Order: sequence, then C-alpha cells, then structure tokens
Amino acid sequence: MTAGGMTAGGGLSGCITAHQPATPADPAAARRAIVQLLTTQTAAWNRGDIPGFMAGYWKSDSLVFIGRKGPTYGWQPTLDNYRKSYPDAAAMGQLDFSGLRVTLLAPTAAQVVGRWHLARPAAGDLGGYFLLVLRQVDGQWVVVADHTNSQ
Repeated sequence: MTAGGMTAGGGLSGCITAHQPATPADPAAARRAIVQLLTTQTAAWNRGDIPGFMAGYWKSDSLVFIGRKGPTYGWQPTLDNYRKSYPDAAAMGQLDFSGLRVTLLAPTAAQVVGRWHLARPAAGDLGGYFLLVLRQVDGQWVVVADHTNSQ
C-alpha cells in the first residue's frame, strides 16, 4: 500500500510539473521578435504587399480584427477587407508605427499598444491607435486579435 501511494504521488508530481507553464528563456528576445514582426509588416505594406502584411496575422478562422465597422473574424475576410479598403498603392500610402509598448502576458502571449500613421499625399493621411494580441504559434509570433481605431 505504501509503495502504491508513493507511485501515485510520484506520478501526480510529474503531471503537475509537466503542466506548469514554461518561463520565457529571454523576454527581451521575445520583445525583439515581436517588434521585428511589426517591422516586417510595415515593409510589406510600404511596398504595396497586402498578403505580405497579412503574413504577420494568424492564418485562422479565429483571427479577429476590430475596426470602425465592428469585428471581422477570420484571416481571409480580414485580407479581403484590407484589399477593399486599400485597392492601390496611393490608398495604402506609407505606414509608420510609433510609441510601441510590448507587454509579455505569458511565455507565448503578448500585447502591443501603439500608434499607426499612413502618409497618403494624394488621398489624405490617416492614423490612430491599436491594441494587438499576439501568440506564439509553431514557434512564430502572430497577431491573433487586432483592435485598431482611426482618428
């Protein structure tokens, strides 16, 4: 009986250890990877590459984008909305992010708050603020939720 109790206790202890969240080896590296993702998205946008910009988003039906028209669910509908709203390079303009505040929420989850600005000489500038929720999926940081407003 005692031996069985020890085995059960030892097994339980192993389960608890296995389910505890890992701590990030280097939170600064996670922050750098997230900022790099946003830099890559900005470069794609500024060359008129909406699919390249969307590569930073979770390619899932569970992606959510909340803008002035309310929530859009799914990667493809979000891509379609971007294409409709920004049909050409002049409408897209040049994107700039500033004031980025990256906060790790867990080893594989983070949020980013920042400001966005589109310089569009012909169509008029746009800008506002955003809150992104990111997760690490298959070792890559991706945006899983985006709440963006315009001013």
